[in-house]
Amino acid sequence: MKKPEPVQVVKQRRDSALRALVGTVPYLQFMGIEFDRRGDEVTATMPYKDELIGNPMLPALHGGATAAFMEATALMELSWQMLWSDLENGKIDVAELTPDNMPRLPKTINFTVDYLLSGLPRDAYARARVIRSGRRYATVHVEAWQDNRQKPIAQAVGHFLMPSRDA
Repeated sequence: MKKPEPVQVVKQRRDSALRALVGTVPYLQFMGIEFDRRGDEVTATMPYKDELIGNPMLPALHGGATAAFMEATALMELSWQMLWSDLENGKIDVAELTPDNMPRLPKTINFTVDYLLSGLPRDAYARARVIRSGRRYATVHVEAWQDNRQKPIAQAVGHFLMPSRDA
């Protein structure tokens, strides 16, 4: 019987895979969006920048920045779940991950955002939950908040076309 890997080795492998996945999307760097993994749960953070303000009179985060943040969170969650599955099943090795052999990103079919509160000039956080994921189609729910997760600033539902697992 094979001895289980030390937990620190598993954590490092998973964190490296997430960093590699996020590194393949230049838009995430442009927006400053970061991802943190705890177990199989990924939290996105959009650090505050003055450029994200849409209404300087309030001031409030621009709705487009909030929507882009949430869509990126949904796409990364779907991609992370595909990558996580392949990592845990031994189909891929983190050492072999390159931008060329990363899973292709799902394609957005539609994305509907409900703005619940004005985003304040501070960091925002988001988590996505996959409602359904099949071979061709996925549905994801996303919540974004700032100071209190119980008071989301926006929520969204997206439908995505999943990439072929063979390609």
